[in-house]
Amino acid sequence: MKNNKVYEADDQMISLIRDNYNVLQSLGSFGINLGFGDKTVDETCKDNNVDTYTFLTVVNFTINDYFNPDDSEKLSMPTLMQYLEASHVYFLDYQLPTIRKQLEDAVIQDDGLGKLIMNLYDEYAREVKKHMKYEERMLFPYVKGLINGEASSNYDVTTFSKHHGQTDTKLKELKNIILKYLPGDTLRNNKLTATLYCIYNNETWLGLHAKVEDEIFVPAIRRLESRIKQSNVAKNISSMVFKGVQENGNILSDREKEVIISLVQGMSNKEIADHLFISTNTVITHRRNIARKLQIHSTAGLTIYAIVNGLVDISSVKL
Repeated sequence: MKNNKVYEADDQMISLIRDNYNVLQSLGSFGINLGFGDKTVDETCKDNNVDTYTFLTVVNFTINDYFNPDDSEKLSMPTLMQYLEASHVYFLDYQLPTIRKQLEDAVIQDDGLGKLIMNLYDEYAREVKKHMKYEERMLFPYVKGLINGEASSNYDVTTFSKHHGQTDTKLKELKNIILKYLPGDTLRNNKLTATLYCIYNNETWLGLHAKVEDEIFVPAIRRLESRIKQSNVAKNISSMVFKGVQENGNILSDREKEVIISLVQGMSNKEIADHLFISTNTVITHRRNIARKLQIHSTAGLTIYAIVNGLVDISSVKL
């Protein structure tokens, strides 16, 4: 059942949990421990080195489907990665084994039928584990590389999306079999009912986990990929523009730098000569040497060179 309240940084963490006890499953994934007293969400997150905005984004999304894509630039990718990695640990190391133990206890007395039920559950568990291990092996290292400014040439988030399919077919089959066909006494019925309740909760949690990946994590990765690609393009352009300098090993003199600064500021050859107390012919000679050294002949190209190399501030240039 959805709660229409959108939680904010100054709300008490205990109030958030009281209103939405399912959020308890997310706290461990963010590395937030219990015992936070009456502290606010922001105070609790800061105490646990968790980005508050990212925490609230995931919580509000899982509670109310509330997410404003326009604010997604504020997301902390390291915090989001921490959440997803810890979610995998919680699900694979705790949730799946716990449900299996409950289910086994409920059907253990039926040797043949119980074994078939457990086989079906184990098949489901293997599918989910395979899916999550693929993410851990391929996606998570890729994203960590992006965070460090490194882009892989043989993997991207589109490749991940192609592998991100449903894994709950066998779980639905298992639920239907238990509901429709398993006979039993009162004790076993109670055990099966409790197990089914856990399975349904598990299914809900896993669905929300997938939604966070699809609607928050994947778009965040795409933005990170785009920024790195733009940065690499800028570096390549810079490298191409100034290739002549590195290849020839020619270094501009202080006077040549002064000429470039004057040109960028819009001065004519005569104005530069008057400004630097040199002749117009000397200015022309300097410009010829600059073009030879840098392999840049246009004022626009020299302007880019001057900005990139810190000769002028971009705010002082008329673009």
